[in-house]
Amino acid sequence: MASRSATRLAALTVAAVCSAASTLVLTAPAHAGPDPAGPVRIHDIQGSTRLSPYAGRQVTDVAGIVIGVRGHGGSKGFWIQDPRPDADPATSEGVFVFTDAVPEVAVGDAVTVSGTVSEYVPGGTSSGNQSITEITRPTVAVVSGGNPVPAATTVSARSVPRAYAPEGDGTANGSVDGLRLRPGAYALDHYESLEGMNVRVSDARVVGASDPYTELWVTVKPWENANRRGGTVYGSYDDQNTGRLQIQSLGTPAGFPAADVGDTLSGTTAGPLDYSQYGGYTLVANEIGALESGGTRRESTRPQSARELAVATYNVENLDPSDGTFAAHADAIVHHLKSPDIVSLEEIQDNNGATDDGTVAADATVGRLIDAIVAAGGPRYDWRGIDPVDKADGGEPGGNIRQAFLFNPERVSFTDRAGGDATTATGVRRVRGGAALTLSPGRVDPANPAWEDSRKPLAGEFVFRGRTVFVIANHFNSKGGDQGLAGRYQPPSRSSETQRHAQAEVVNTFAKEILSAQGDADVVALGDINDFEFSRTARILEDGGALWSAVKSLPRSERYSYVYQGNSQVLDQILVSPSVRRSGHLSYDSVHVNAEFHDQISDHDPQVLRFRP
Repeated sequence: MASRSATRLAALTVAAVCSAASTLVLTAPAHAGPDPAGPVRIHDIQGSTRLSPYAGRQVTDVAGIVIGVRGHGGSKGFWIQDPRPDADPATSEGVFVFTDAVPEVAVGDAVTVSGTVSEYVPGGTSSGNQSITEITRPTVAVVSGGNPVPAATTVSARSVPRAYAPEGDGTANGSVDGLRLRPGAYALDHYESLEGMNVRVSDARVVGASDPYTELWVTVKPWENANRRGGTVYGSYDDQNTGRLQIQSLGTPAGFPAADVGDTLSGTTAGPLDYSQYGGYTLVANEIGALESGGTRRESTRPQSARELAVATYNVENLDPSDGTFAAHADAIVHHLKSPDIVSLEEIQDNNGATDDGTVAADATVGRLIDAIVAAGGPRYDWRGIDPVDKADGGEPGGNIRQAFLFNPERVSFTDRAGGDATTATGVRRVRGGAALTLSPGRVDPANPAWEDSRKPLAGEFVFRGRTVFVIANHFNSKGGDQGLAGRYQPPSRSSETQRHAQAEVVNTFAKEILSAQGDADVVALGDINDFEFSRTARILEDGGALWSAVKSLPRSERYSYVYQGNSQVLDQILVSPSVRRSGHLSYDSVHVNAEFHDQISDHDPQVLRFRP
């Protein structure tokens, strides 16, 4: 995937500008509610759908107790809650008051607020996110101070329904905005019915490590699709993990816990329930439970035997010579991956990283990694790669990310066939009864529209113990642009799949060409596929039995290489041809050294395949 920090910072800047400058008003449902001429209650404003019946209208003297104050970031304001709830579980008793400046109120103040009711969409309406009901341009009067804060509503396994979301309205492009909330039937409806209210979770297990933005993810359903390391596995589009909830800090970042997957926030974590551009419903905590270690440790795979070829894929997340992670990556490769014979590296940047000056060579980047591996006690790898056309392969602007092969020349030889460059396609020919690449290293069909603004596959021909092995290194189109799991459109659309499907067809066709020339050829297609092992992308790669995703040799609970929004999921895959799959000696390992940890050096876990060619 693209650099999370670069993408995230840019988006945060946009979000801050949008939040400070304007509020997006969505159309309210047809049943617009009562006349707002006099004071109304918070539950009247929130209504029983996701959009307020008062959206775009003035309200006067809305009463509530301040339950949280946000005086930092681009969305300054405070939350108020009515201590006298109505009898309708669909109507929230809390609301956010957007002040655009540090609020002059304190938790426990009884206030009245007059202003305009708005529905603000974090990330903008095109993001597909749900909206937050707010009172904007407020006039605030403090009636009294030091009042008891309304008791926090417990979010628990018992309160959160098993079903994730209702199906959206087909006449509204699949939006759930206008549907009456059913908090007892759907998890997203349950969370929406608590928007802006004081909520709490107890002894919550961490399923998404703390990130640089002082966020983490917990689950209130620790048994839900659990794996042995404490995470929650995402294994199907039809089985969403409903217990996940994002936690942010309402206080200073300095006090935020450095949590790993499998840890627990012991005791109570409580605060207003908000909605974030990056993850949906979010508990903005003014009280965070004590961090209790779950004992999660970085894994190490076993060494390959003399007769086994070990092939790995490792996304090193925009590695360039200015980074301080070379020693840590080398340690991962040498001590945790046990120095695989061949390593496909993804997200190798050019020699000056994000500097956009036309540089495309990456020899300094790869050379520094090779030196670090030697310093860590590993072999001196050789390498092969092809420089891309400047700014043609996507990723961080100026970085020119690409795949590269590392290989241990003491164990493996590389078959060089000259002529490969950024725009010339390698082919397959039959030589003495076997398959051979016309260019090695070479790119696979680089002019195909499937690779527009995306990384082109790198193919190479290796020899291990006299047996030729064809390796295809991939980095497919990212999931950017897909609608979020907690968004307004249900089920969410996955527009980024279209390009990945086309990319998978190209790689599958190329694998078939090799197998057509040599039916028992050993082919390994691997890399950051940016899609799940159960996805259509994977099925297209596997079409006709040409390839098989070897992560499926693991138990379902162990299939993951990436943790996103508290979901442990597969993005990195190693696919193999029939001769490798049926050899009887295939061994696969997803080596968990990054994705579950707050101090990760990459957001991806490397994958290792061992087999006997």
